[in-house]
Amino acid sequence: MTSSLLAPRCQRHGALGRSPDKVIGETRATTILDTASGPVEALVAKHSDAPTQREFLKAVHTDLASTVRAVYAMEDLQPASLTLRRGRGSCSQRLAVLEAAARGKGISTRVRGIAVDGSFWYPRFPKLKTLVPDHVILAWPEFKIDGTWVPVSELYGSLGEMAICGIGFTNEGGETLFDAIGRTAVDWDGATGGQCDLSAVVSDCLGYFDSRDELFRTQGQTLAWLPRKIADGIMSRRSAAGAR
Repeated sequence: MTSSLLAPRCQRHGALGRSPDKVIGETRATTILDTASGPVEALVAKHSDAPTQREFLKAVHTDLASTVRAVYAMEDLQPASLTLRRGRGSCSQRLAVLEAAARGKGISTRVRGIAVDGSFWYPRFPKLKTLVPDHVILAWPEFKIDGTWVPVSELYGSLGEMAICGIGFTNEGGETLFDAIGRTAVDWDGATGGQCDLSAVVSDCLGYFDSRDELFRTQGQTLAWLPRKIADGIMSRRSAAGAR
């Protein structure tokens, strides 16, 4: 069995967001997306010569994939600037940096809340399955590019185009969800079928939110406060490439 008791109270009660047509997104800074901080401003300036908004986001994503080491940190509320200063971050923390850079460039963002079954993470922690939470909460960002909302999984092409590689994300080895979006389709809705279809591990769709701050404020993080602090202290330095 997995650890449902480790989940925060609001997560177990299933607080939900809104439908996508009710969420307009924002460009303003938040506690997590601290766009006016020095590290985020420097990241935006570094790629400011990108010819289009999409190319800017792809350049930032590629940069972060190579310069911010993937670890198993648990603190989803960590400011983007701190992730950049540390040079390491979880998938969620690196996605937050990408969002912060987008807002710093004047690109509106919002997030879709997705609850993923804890068993999806078993390959990462084969000896710690009983400590994996029932559900892991993902803040899956979307960017408003040329008037259209583009999920982070479609920055490099449509899901159909990205699925052509034929090898989906398996959650094994050193690749994380953050890295995978540049290579393959990350399909939460069953639009592609085959190896890229991750819909079977989606336990709940939590709705849309103007920011990841709002999602985690209303839905809670994957772990309650005390186990999160303990786990983060241990896991935030553990590389995703070498976890077993």
